[in-house]
Amino acid sequence: MSQELAHLIGLRSLAWLAGQDALFETFLSASGGDAAQVRAQANDPALLASVLDFVLMQDDWVMDCAAAQQIRPEAVAEARAVLGGGDRMHWT
Repeated sequence: MSQELAHLIGLRSLAWLAGQDALFETFLSASGGDAAQVRAQANDPALLASVLDFVLMQDDWVMDCAAAQQIRPEAVAEARAVLGGGDRMHWT
């Protein structure tokens, strides 16, 4: 997967997450940030990797996020690996 595609999946995953009110609040609480900080850093690969790490914590989140983007669920983990410099987090 290219860096550009991984970045796009990260951005779309962030948009999906932001649309899940309770889940987004949980992400913000876990990350110690707020919505303004997330918006300001939305293009930062490290933030996008953390978004994907969060999504990868639950199978149903991965499935819902992937379905919203019309991508394979495995693409979420692949994007995380690219954004994270090659380290992989398994979602199953």
